[in-house]
Amino acid sequence: MPPSGLDVLFQGTNFLRLLGGLWVAARIALISMALSVLLGVPVGVLMTSRNRVIKAVTRVYLEFVRIMPQLVLLFVFYFYVTMILRVNLSGETSAIIIFTVWGTAELADLVRGAITSIPAHQYETGYALGLTPLQVQMHIVLPQSIRRLIPAAVNLVTRMIKTTSLVVLIGVVEVLKVAQQIIDFNRFTYPTASIWVYAVVFALYFITCYPISLLAKGLEKKWALSSQPSH
Repeated sequence: MPPSGLDVLFQGTNFLRLLGGLWVAARIALISMALSVLLGVPVGVLMTSRNRVIKAVTRVYLEFVRIMPQLVLLFVFYFYVTMILRVNLSGETSAIIIFTVWGTAELADLVRGAITSIPAHQYETGYALGLTPLQVQMHIVLPQSIRRLIPAAVNLVTRMIKTTSLVVLIGVVEVLKVAQQIIDFNRFTYPTASIWVYAVVFALYFITCYPISLLAKGLEKKWALSSQPSH
């Protein structure tokens, strides 16, 4: 009976290696997202500024990051910018930097949208209570904006985890790279190994991202229900 491609998953430490590769992808995404939150919130607040220079700079930054594919940004930074700056960065560190640049832009735009969605009467109520513009932002606008922002921010985490598959092209050994190594090593012994290995990779991504997606939908639904006026 010919060997099944499924058997390759249980040889040695192959399955554990896939899990290790998934952790690399998740680690890149989680660190990048944490940094994106720290940077994206203040940048998003700046995007609501009435200063034309600040608005223009932040808009150019946002559009540049959105127009340029993440893969191009990875290549340019890893192979070119590091050479110009004469710094030796690992592929994982380079990926975290680029994903942070991308995540900051995306999160900042979400923050901007959340802030601008706050009704004008909320500001007027704060001013009527004697609050300063800064206090209105800190105690009224930002708390409500963050509440509206959380579901979309959680969704951004899943997008970031899936996009980490690109880092294999700059030498990072994440789950797809491990899968390729397993398939290449066993291509003669297990000709159908690719089907099973990639099926497991799909399952690992699904198991990781689907609960996060459900969390985002749950938070969005909860916010929508709580924002409805009670009778």
